[in-house]
Amino acid sequence: MVDKVILETPEDTMAFGRALGAVLRAGDLVLLAGPLGAGKTTLTRGIADGMGVRGRVSSPTFVLARVHGAGTTGVPLIHVDAYRLGGDLSQLDDLDLDTDLESSAVVVEWGEGSAERLNEDHLVVRLSRRADDTRTAALEPHGTWAERTEALEARAH
Repeated sequence: MVDKVILETPEDTMAFGRALGAVLRAGDLVLLAGPLGAGKTTLTRGIADGMGVRGRVSSPTFVLARVHGAGTTGVPLIHVDAYRLGGDLSQLDDLDLDTDLESSAVVVEWGEGSAERLNEDHLVVRLSRRADDTRTAALEPHGTWAERTEALEARAH
């Protein structure tokens, strides 16, 4: 199982995201945790690339959520930035993500503490940034993700 991945460059973050995106399927929930500048949006760009999603992937901070049509994997990506919600679960409920989870993969930046209730099977990717600008990604699998991280490890190395 992957415990911690060292991401020395932005390309390493993208590559790890591509590996994660390649194993995502409809119904998957991935929560990205970490401080500003830790690489959450870069990782999401890699996830989208791994899913074959086309088009620009950027932080949905001001719109809260962006829907990216299905790519080569046939699964749409919903990218949510819960930073502005400040823990206001009613706004998260308004996004109707539990319905979207049936047919899409959902990646939520800043969603820890609120979004995990959408699916007990979820993966938390905890990103941190070291003083030398190297990032680390620590994986916290919940539910079925405990077994699925093995497939991710095989793709990430």
